[in-house]
Amino acid sequence: MTVGTQPITAEEFERLALLPENADRRLELIGGDIVEVVSNNYSSMVASRINGFLFVYLLQNPVGYLTGADGGYRVGDERYIPDVAFVSKSRQPAPSRDAYNAITPDLAVEVLSPSDQQDILRLKIANYLAAGTTVWVVNPDNQTVEVYTPGQRAYRLGPADTLTGGDLLPGFALPVKDIFPQEE
Repeated sequence: MTVGTQPITAEEFERLALLPENADRRLELIGGDIVEVVSNNYSSMVASRINGFLFVYLLQNPVGYLTGADGGYRVGDERYIPDVAFVSKSRQPAPSRDAYNAITPDLAVEVLSPSDQQDILRLKIANYLAAGTTVWVVNPDNQTVEVYTPGQRAYRLGPADTLTGGDLLPGFALPVKDIFPQEE
């Protein structure tokens, strides 16, 4: 979706994103441009698995709220829809009912799909980090997870490693191999 050649503001974006003709579209505002988020079934399945593991953790440790691929967030002047996100109750005592939550997520999970562009992904990671958000970038093709935490060095985990929640989700541990469905 393109709107002219000039970058649009967050206010213009929200007005356009909430129009009835855009009700079934997943739109993000990245670098002043409107980007339609398109996934595929496999990437969506991987995101659902991560969401499920985090959901079970949060049932036992009710420290925050989890959203899926329809939960939008304001990240600075941008508007993002991560595949999975977590906001702690200490930062947001009740769930948001806004189309784009004004509270940035504590954790954003971006599962790569063939339509993702590296330059846009890098911009999103930088903006998430500047807002204080930890980011997990999940690559279904090579079965890796890149972990970006504000103020820390990024690292990559492979199928033999375990993804942990760190200080954000104490006690959360997920073998990376379990993120990816095993094809038979």
